[in-house]
Amino acid sequence: MEIFKRVHVLEVCWLIRNSLVYSGLFTSHLSTASPSLPMPAKSHFSLDELSTSVSAKFDQAQSSLANHRKNCVELHKLHLQASKIKDTRQKDEKILIGEEAFGDCFIDMVNRTLAMKKGAFADRIVKFIGSYVKMMNDKLAEDHSDNAEETFASRFVTRLLEWLFPGFRAKNKMVRQRSIQLVTEMMANIGEIDESTYNQLRDSLIERLCDKEPLIRAHAAIALSKLVGTEDPTEMRHGEKTCLDLLLECTQYDTAPEVRRAALVNLPVTPETLAVIITRTRDTDTLTRKLAYSAVLEPKLAHPRHLTIAQREEITKAGLGDREAVVRVAAGKMITKWLDIAMGEPDPQGQPPQTWEGDDGGVMRGFISFLAFFDVVGPGEAIAVDAMLSVFTTRPALLDVFVFNDDFWGDLSPESAVLARIFVEQCLETKNENLLEAASIPVVTAFAFHIQEAYNALLALMQEMDFVNVGEPDDEESEAREEELAKKELILGELLRIALKLDYGDEIGRRKVFSVVRDMLAHPFLPPGLIERCLDVLSKILPSERELIRIVVEIIIELRDDDGDPTFDENFDPNRSDLTQTTNASNGKKRSMQRSKGRDDMTPEEQQEVDMTDMRCLVLCIGMLERVNGTFEDNSTLEGVLTDLIVPAVKRKELVLREKGLVALGLCCLIARNLATNSFQLFLNQVQTAPEDLKLKVLQIVFDLLIMYDHEFLGRSKEISAQIISFILQILESEESPAIQSVLCIGICKFLLSGQVTDSKVLLSLVLTYISPSTMDNSELKQCLSYFFPVYCYSSRANQTRMQSIFIEAYDLASRVYEDLDDEQKEDPRMISLHQFGLLMIDWTDMTKLVDKVPPAQPTDRNPHADLAVTILLTLYDSERDDLARKSLCQFLGQLQFFSAAKEVGLDNRILLKLNVLVENLQEQCPLEDVSLDRTFNRVKDRFRKTFAKRLERIDPGRYVDEEFEKFYEDIGMEVPDATGPPIEEESVQDVEAAAEGVEEEPEPEPEEEEPEPDDGSQVDQEDVAETPENPAVEETEEKEEEESDAEDLPEPKEKEKINKV
Repeated sequence: MEIFKRVHVLEVCWLIRNSLVYSGLFTSHLSTASPSLPMPAKSHFSLDELSTSVSAKFDQAQSSLANHRKNCVELHKLHLQASKIKDTRQKDEKILIGEEAFGDCFIDMVNRTLAMKKGAFADRIVKFIGSYVKMMNDKLAEDHSDNAEETFASRFVTRLLEWLFPGFRAKNKMVRQRSIQLVTEMMANIGEIDESTYNQLRDSLIERLCDKEPLIRAHAAIALSKLVGTEDPTEMRHGEKTCLDLLLECTQYDTAPEVRRAALVNLPVTPETLAVIITRTRDTDTLTRKLAYSAVLEPKLAHPRHLTIAQREEITKAGLGDREAVVRVAAGKMITKWLDIAMGEPDPQGQPPQTWEGDDGGVMRGFISFLAFFDVVGPGEAIAVDAMLSVFTTRPALLDVFVFNDDFWGDLSPESAVLARIFVEQCLETKNENLLEAASIPVVTAFAFHIQEAYNALLALMQEMDFVNVGEPDDEESEAREEELAKKELILGELLRIALKLDYGDEIGRRKVFSVVRDMLAHPFLPPGLIERCLDVLSKILPSERELIRIVVEIIIELRDDDGDPTFDENFDPNRSDLTQTTNASNGKKRSMQRSKGRDDMTPEEQQEVDMTDMRCLVLCIGMLERVNGTFEDNSTLEGVLTDLIVPAVKRKELVLREKGLVALGLCCLIARNLATNSFQLFLNQVQTAPEDLKLKVLQIVFDLLIMYDHEFLGRSKEISAQIISFILQILESEESPAIQSVLCIGICKFLLSGQVTDSKVLLSLVLTYISPSTMDNSELKQCLSYFFPVYCYSSRANQTRMQSIFIEAYDLASRVYEDLDDEQKEDPRMISLHQFGLLMIDWTDMTKLVDKVPPAQPTDRNPHADLAVTILLTLYDSERDDLARKSLCQFLGQLQFFSAAKEVGLDNRILLKLNVLVENLQEQCPLEDVSLDRTFNRVKDRFRKTFAKRLERIDPGRYVDEEFEKFYEDIGMEVPDATGPPIEEESVQDVEAAAEGVEEEPEPEPEEEEPEPDDGSQVDQEDVAETPENPAVEETEEKEEEESDAEDLPEPKEKEKINKV
């Protein structure tokens, strides 16, 4: 393609005059000079040949990028020679006829590019023009002799810009795009321009930020980024936005991802822009999220300390947790660069170098500095761990240089403790146990002493803080001590987590670790965060759950003992499983948890101290019960804990104690069937009367019990199951707390997925909750249901049929909800529109999206989309529906997926006959008055006829006259056809096709009688679902009476009852 050829002068003038873009820009002197003008006598350059020379350079430039530099040099020589030709006839001023002629030829060449569509030729010309402007200004900068305010280069750029400005407002989008693209290419090296041109350029670019074409807005954002920082704040009008403000708005709010990317990549990284840049790490577009890391944060951020700790943790969590691998890789490269920066940092002045023997190259010191970028003492520990694991994944060879000698363990910091724990876990996870030995990880006995030292340091600091708090401590000093206590607690917790990974083949080391951990749990003021860690260690080193329960119960007894500090038998062997061992403190007698002094006999100070002790004991009890998998009956020691500790706590009025008591009781119920059935009513009562925080815990307990004991509650009888489900649904309908709504939806989803609940009303309630405006801001609930509905429907044919059965009812209820919304709510992008809702329901009922584990379709299986088509067509026969609703339903008909796969989905003749009757008689029985609606339905009608014409010819309506079809014809207002023979039962597609071809199929042998399987169809793996009795009426008489009494005891949702005694 050659677009730049030599043309005659008249042809050039005609092209410019007839340009659709710039009708007002016409110049009559283009490529020739007047014969009367004086020319230099010794010049070999002629303006007559200028047009030919310029067009030749452009012709070469459009073919390849490789010759751009050479053509720019030659074009610049022409420009220099033309700029020396001037008209000197006037004494006062000289007319620059050479520059004007060169500008005319250059603009003529550019003009030919503007209306071209996308292509490599025009793009090369755009790059060529930008390269020429850059070289022209670079040459001018090298010539220091020319200090004039206005040069031929500045005049040329100004003229070219002024010629392009009208193109910004052209009607042709390609002209607008090429104009803004040319300006964008020139912006990086535009040089100096006058103030009026600058203002016109700025205003034109700002105007193009609102163009309807995304590509034009993207080019405008790129060009505008070059003007950031050039505005004079004193000259700007009040309330006028700067270029930076406009770019930040584009980065956040533009609907096109390419525009957001263009603005993001060209944003400067400053404290004012960092907050907006970080928001793009959660952009909806994958490429934008990737570029936020690879093109902005990694190359432009000089040091991670320019970000706050919260910002560093936010971008690390978002990047490493992204669902797309490309984004995770980009975030990992950024984090690896942070490690390189940390390893290159010098040691702080005035402090000794933080290194030790064996740390070759300062890798471990660099990791410790790297972990300091995060708040490892606070909630940022998990993020720091993910960051380190990302580095190990990127550079696995770094694991080989780790060496943990005695100096390392003697001076632990929170960062170094976390580093050691991550190293041990990574080696074990990657099965590189040999690295642990090479890194000199201490044996169990030596490590027990390190735990003891860290525990002693923690106790010493706690005693010091108690001593200081007697007086009036300084706030700053108190905060410093609290921070130091948190660090000591973290170090000890990390050591305990490392202890979980050690090999306890050394009996002496195991006994030492047991002794230290047991003493820690017995301390009444041990930080609560360490209790879980200690119990984990005990669970590993003790031989059985029974021994774990024994130890914890003994600690609880000692904590509640009024006599003094807890004491233990030093000869106690934790490896023995017999129950004949007793502690020295009990003197061989059975100890009780009951206190010698009643609560009424205590002073207020004693009551407060007792409450704190009970809280500690309940925390220990909950942690122990979470690690017990045996039954309650196998551990008789728990009976005393239940009677003397848990039940009194449930009866307390203080919410904190009652919450802990109910949680402990719920954990007991999970391992005690009889206790669960007796206590279930208590939990239901608490749901009605408890405040939000307590209700949240109780609801979790209720759902756990219902799932754990399906037969005892939901599977016992239909009446009890219906009352329980109705109770839960009414709470969901009336509850306003987002957290409680989420818990309720998660629990109901578990019921439906497991097949414990198959009622369509429950599914309808969840669907309406999903689209309700009251749950629009509940992201946890939205995420849960967005994941649940596809999993539920694509895992079972019966589930899809159940979803299809509620389509019309759900759509009608959604229409009523949508009608009550105001205009602002309807335009909210978080709100699901009616059309989107209908498409979602159709997608969920699509049989082609069933997972592979679902059994193949049987000839008798129903097609959800075929049944849905019948339902929608019957709804269209309702003349009371408005045209808008009927149009939407007709559009849904065209989205159904049963037209092209009639054989495979098992579409029987009865359904096909219904569809044919409904389609053929709709316009006669219930005419479609709207023209567009009639056209939409005709497309569906034609598609149906074309797909099933042959099968419909073989169907005799008279052979399908039975009660079902008589009611069907009556519903649509048609006469029942005369019977031509006995009614035909349902036929499979294979039978119909075989009969049509005259092939007699051999009858299949009758299968052996088997017990019918429950047709819940709600799960992929039937083994995970508890079996329910098929006929509850067969149970014994005593069980029936118990069921009736249980049904009567279920409370109404708003009824308030007192707490029942366990």
